[in-house]
Amino acid sequence: MSSLFLQQDKRDCGAPCHAMFFPEKERTVLRYWVGSWAAVCVASCLFTVLTFLIDSSRFRYPERAIVFLAVCYLVVGCAYVAGLGAGDSVACREPFPPPVRLGRLQMMSTITQGHRQSTACTVLFMALYFCCMAAFAWWSCLAFAWFLAAGLKWGHEAIENKSHLFHLVAWAIPALQTISVLALAKVEGDILSGVCFVGQLDTHSLGVFLIIPLCIYLSIGALFLLAGFVSLFRIRTVMKTDGKRTDKLERLMMRIGFFSGLFILPALGYLGCLFYEYYNFDDWMIQWHRDICKPFSIPCPVVKANSPEARPIFQIYMVKYLCSMLVGVTSSVWLYSSKTVVSWRNFVERLQGKDIRSRGQAYV
Repeated sequence: MSSLFLQQDKRDCGAPCHAMFFPEKERTVLRYWVGSWAAVCVASCLFTVLTFLIDSSRFRYPERAIVFLAVCYLVVGCAYVAGLGAGDSVACREPFPPPVRLGRLQMMSTITQGHRQSTACTVLFMALYFCCMAAFAWWSCLAFAWFLAAGLKWGHEAIENKSHLFHLVAWAIPALQTISVLALAKVEGDILSGVCFVGQLDTHSLGVFLIIPLCIYLSIGALFLLAGFVSLFRIRTVMKTDGKRTDKLERLMMRIGFFSGLFILPALGYLGCLFYEYYNFDDWMIQWHRDICKPFSIPCPVVKANSPEARPIFQIYMVKYLCSMLVGVTSSVWLYSSKTVVSWRNFVERLQGKDIRSRGQAYV
């Protein structure tokens, strides 16, 4: 009979939602911090997508990859906004019923673990993880397309003819990653943002499903970007030697460099925060176990005498979520030009023209 209770205890257990690492006040601040930046991310990406819809002829490859990157982060931002609205209903699950032998004992709500526990958790995870990976995959495709244009002298039409390969890579590989996480039941609630993600309570999953793929995507993109810049510098040197003007080429190089920097720097910041979690999470769990072992009358972990306390730094988590949003916020930077103003002006004029014609038909 005792073995049956033991199995029941192992099954009906989990990490508590409101008693890990950060107090309630800091969790609330971080929840609204994430939601606010998610709203900014949604607005920025929506502007990019709408600009593409009203004047799609402007966005030829390589630049069209920026639109798909913005679409991915539009979904990411919406997922975090939904997490803010959901409160703890997605990241946490209702308390387990107390065992019969313990009577009316008050049980705690626990962090959602495994996608089968909540449909909303599964949907938010799939949207968030798939689009996050797809955005970085589109970054690699964007850098590769820039390399084809600058280094190998491919034209817009030639790159567009191979665009189906970009879509295959940028959508299929993240889809396989998402299916793998779901198959291994590595989905976990993120109590700081209200969504579900991977690697929240498991450093192995954090390394395999987040750090390694992001490093690969970012490295591939950086290598192609560097190769493209080397080719552009060579072209610039040849043009100057021939006495030709290089103003347009230099402006293009500055735009590419500025946009790439705005993508790479936040991505590196996000990766740095993930590495911080990866190397310190086990120590945080031991410290948390030390904090609760005596009040809950459970065995305390054996640690060295006078060992320092290991606790996560709240500000680093703020930077982590900020950097994850900034990658999407900066997607609209490429559109900051006079061409965008002209596109929107023409769109407004077309709308006004339709209104005038419709009013004229009504009078007739």
